Amino acid sequence: MSTRSSAGSVSLPGDPPGGRRAVAVWGIGVSVYFVAVIFRTSLGVAGLDAADRFQVNASALSTFSILQLLVYAGMQIPVGLLVDRLGTKKVLTIGVLLFTAGQLGFAFSPSYGMALASRALLGCGDAMTFISVLRLGSRWFPARRGPLVAQLAGLAGMAGNLVSTLVIARLLHGVGWTAAFAGSAVAGVLVLVLMLLFLKDHPEGHEPEPFPHHGSAYVRRQIAASWREPGTRLGLWVHFTTQFPAMVFLLLWGLPFLVEAQGLSRATAGDLLTLVVLSNMFVGLVYGQVVARHHAARLPLALGTVGTTAVVWATTLAYDRAPMWLLVVLCVVLGACGPASMLGFDFARPANPPERQGTASGITNMGGFVASMTTLFAVGVLLDATGGEYRIAFSFVFVLQALGLTQILRLSRRAARRERERLVASRVETVHVPA
Repeated sequence: MSTRSSAGSVSLPGDPPGGRRAVAVWGIGVSVYFVAVIFRTSLGVAGLDAADRFQVNASALSTFSILQLLVYAGMQIPVGLLVDRLGTKKVLTIGVLLFTAGQLGFAFSPSYGMALASRALLGCGDAMTFISVLRLGSRWFPARRGPLVAQLAGLAGMAGNLVSTLVIARLLHGVGWTAAFAGSAVAGVLVLVLMLLFLKDHPEGHEPEPFPHHGSAYVRRQIAASWREPGTRLGLWVHFTTQFPAMVFLLLWGLPFLVEAQGLSRATAGDLLTLVVLSNMFVGLVYGQVVARHHAARLPLALGTVGTTAVVWATTLAYDRAPMWLLVVLCVVLGACGPASMLGFDFARPANPPERQGTASGITNMGGFVASMTTLFAVGVLLDATGGEYRIAFSFVFVLQALGLTQILRLSRRAARRERERLVASRVETVHVPA
């Protein structure tokens, strides 16, 4: 029989129990994602140093992040399929080995070309982490905890970003490029050992269904079935529209914008980047709690974040040099972009059965990274074309926001209708189950 929680939500048959052991196992998976984000965002605080080290211009500098995100985005659907087929532990193991090797390679790269190859390797390993952590959470925690668990995973990622802004930046200017990046790679080895010793894909008694035939026809069916769901496509466009403004700011262009265009010191600019991360962590907790209790809040939160980001970003760019209070507001608002992007998974998750969760999450996760990659490239090209005019270059943000907003509004009603149909069908199936 189905059971009903104290909050009034239905626990489906076979729902994982959660508990302390679930938190411990899931925490190991999250630690892998935490380290991956440290490595991913370490270039954001080293952008100016990288330009000096490899003697490259803005377009070439942006290629580091673009290539890394290109690999990341391109890997999302294959990784989703791998997670559905192989399970979390095997995919995370491959991911840790790749992103640790990429961070080490970046530390010792003597040339721009080798540094590019290292960032691509890092991006490949990084691509295997977040979807795996989402699947791990769905295997260890009840479905009603899904929104909060996903936001907490995102929170751990932002904590990794915080380590980049506070620790990696200081190491760079203290011990130098090679020691800073090579030293940070030790964290990859530590989480690999923890994972190999203690991580399990699922609790006992909650084994997934046997995996079906592995042929190419199955892969096509898996992708097609996930894509046909309006909730998957809506999740992709929510992720696309909300994530990229903060990602572009933190990953590469925020520090140069604050130093070169706004005339701030590196220390002050670093503090503002830290504020983005702290805001992200706070808003993530709020959004997770709100959506867990009020499922209908997903779309208003996403649309509100997009609108507020556009208004504050436009106001900032209207100034030659924005006042400090406005830059603080901008960084606080950008902090909401990451938690808002996590709402995309809350549209895709209920739209797909357990055996398609990895694939659907991979499709959703492509959105923000495709938008970020496109914007990173466009900003670099526009900066070179305009002689470093950040106001023109950053205006490209509004183009992708308008595109994404159009798609969200187009798909939202269709996804809501389909979700209601699924909910009604599931209730009919579980109300009269023989004991």
